[in-house]
Amino acid sequence: MTDHSRRFVLTVGLAGLAASACGTPRRGNAAAAPMTSAPAAAAVIQPPADPLATNLLVGFCGAPGAKALGRMTGDLAAASRELRKHIDGFPPVRPITPVVELIATTVHRSPGADGMYRSRCSDETVREYLDAARALNGLLLLDIQPGRADFLPEVRAFEHWLKEPDVGVALDPEWAVEPGVVPGKKFGRTTGAELDGVAHYLGELARLHRLPAKVMIYHQVASSVVREEELLKPHPGVSVVKVVDGIGSAAAKKATWKTLMPSKPDHVRAGFKLFFDEDTRRGAALMTPAEVLALAPTPAYVLYE
Repeated sequence: MTDHSRRFVLTVGLAGLAASACGTPRRGNAAAAPMTSAPAAAAVIQPPADPLATNLLVGFCGAPGAKALGRMTGDLAAASRELRKHIDGFPPVRPITPVVELIATTVHRSPGADGMYRSRCSDETVREYLDAARALNGLLLLDIQPGRADFLPEVRAFEHWLKEPDVGVALDPEWAVEPGVVPGKKFGRTTGAELDGVAHYLGELARLHRLPAKVMIYHQVASSVVREEELLKPHPGVSVVKVVDGIGSAAAKKATWKTLMPSKPDHVRAGFKLFFDEDTRRGAALMTPAEVLALAPTPAYVLYE
């Protein structure tokens, strides 16, 4: 089994468990109940006008009850302490902002009542993860695995949370499949135009509510996953990062990086993802923070799964 195939099996196979822990039934209503106002969360320290202008972002991802989807699960206080240890291992080149990346819209093998092959986390789960991010003086990113849904409606479903100054989004287009495709059978995809629609929406949200720049991540594991990337334009109030999700040894990950970086628009910052398990199979060593920051262009966001 290839690394990519194994990732399909791990992610989709555990999606039901993650969704159940998020408070959303696996079958029946595929989307969480309509959301109105965000429940109170821990006090927020106002982020800078652009969280990426001077700081490096370093984060853990995860979802409740699904350890294979990342370390940010279970005891979030313990996971946050582990994240802090990883942050301490980074060279003191620039200040570091911790990131909690919650898989908020989770892909499924089964279609659900609306046929979209995804479910959304409950407000209670988002609040728990936002509290964890605020305890770290960090940011919360809501990761969207849309199944057959479009990205913009999934992002808008969390609008009341996105009105918070320290909440952004991470878009995962390898799980954005076309009609007739079951997630996990092959890579999904998106376009620069679809990403641009989300960026425009986030910029308007930041403008209307006088928020710091919204952090918008999009993940990419292969060239086919993001097409016509040049159609993603800059938008005031949005700080965009392309995260390369290559899997395997340091050599394999660097090769994926070199393949995917040339298509990155100039206004988009670079990001890099590390996998504790997949990257260290067959005795390979996980890339060190110094090795990651030696990449060109220098990553603005380093994510661990």
